[in-house]
Amino acid sequence: MRLRSQELGSRNIIGARVEQKRKELGLKQKDLLARIQVKGIELNSSGLSKLEGQIRSVSDYELLALSEALGVSVLWLLGLEDD
Repeated sequence: MRLRSQELGSRNIIGARVEQKRKELGLKQKDLLARIQVKGIELNSSGLSKLEGQIRSVSDYELLALSEALGVSVLWLLGLEDD
């Protein structure tokens, strides 16, 4: 598993939690991409990497699909709810 070499950006607030939960679940980025693509979200590995690094904005559709794919609430992704 590679460690993040860049500091987190400021384009979204969910990226760090998406990465955290994905790793807790033992998912690779391609696994998460497959889960959200079945929900109609077209995102490539570069886009997911930028999202996790908080250097890409997230749409409301993506937010909902990510929460469902990771089995967490939208509020948790937004940092408004604890584990």
